[in-house]
Amino acid sequence: MGYLLDGVWTDDEHWPTDEGGRFTREQARFRIPDGGLELEPGRYHLVLAHACPWCHRVAIARELCGLADAVSVSFVDPIMREGGWRFTDEAHSDPLFGSAFAHELYTRTDRHFTGRVTVPILWDRRQERIVCNESTDIVRIFDGAGGGPTLFPEALRADQERWTQLIYERINNGVYRCGFARTQAAYEEAFHSLFDALATVSAHLAGRSFLVGDELTAVDLYLFVTLVRFDPVYVGHFKCNLYRIRDDAVLRSWLRTMAQIPAFQQTIVMDEIKRHYYGSHRNLNPSGIVPVGPELDLE
Repeated sequence: MGYLLDGVWTDDEHWPTDEGGRFTREQARFRIPDGGLELEPGRYHLVLAHACPWCHRVAIARELCGLADAVSVSFVDPIMREGGWRFTDEAHSDPLFGSAFAHELYTRTDRHFTGRVTVPILWDRRQERIVCNESTDIVRIFDGAGGGPTLFPEALRADQERWTQLIYERINNGVYRCGFARTQAAYEEAFHSLFDALATVSAHLAGRSFLVGDELTAVDLYLFVTLVRFDPVYVGHFKCNLYRIRDDAVLRSWLRTMAQIPAFQQTIVMDEIKRHYYGSHRNLNPSGIVPVGPELDLE
């Protein structure tokens, strides 16, 4: 919630929508240049939110690529209210400057920054600035710098880009387009697009272990972070309730299999995921009460 206008924080209860009430996502402002970025051990620091699916894909990639010692990490508090993403306690602190809010890192980078303050943040200790706040860019950097699986295999580039586009537009962002729609028509448009896309993915995954090729790639990360949040959050909170992931045998099996991979399993913090959505979006859940259920079987 909220945004910076020439370095001054302004609270805003509503996410941006177009004239038809459709949720619109602001593009990341700090992008990696075409030449890429060389990850020098100890130079870069990540600011993530356990709750955020865009951060989750970065957290998984950091583990998969063996960069836990090379790139340090800290986490913001799951509750995002006045002031936006914030640092509150030992588990959710800023080791760089002892900041109270993530937006302070934006104004350290550009005191006239205008726009929404988002995570993930990749911070350069040497330049003392944000170098990237786009999750896909960061995953690509990690893929080129570490070990583990090749997340962007050149031989599968066309297929991977096609599935990435579908999953981002209609599933990753699709659940938000349902939840933050401001008109019935906008909600129903997003709802049907989301479940048509889930049906397409389910049919494609039948008899397959991965979305593209025979090994794990980045697009599997992108799908996983939304599916793992789907039943506990998006079904109820964002009104994505045609069916649950557990009701689709293919998607349920695929999600369980992915959840057993250590890099996936170790980065799921379901308590913070649920507290963020239900506790932060007071325009959707005025009471702030966090549901106890549902029971999740990811074993």
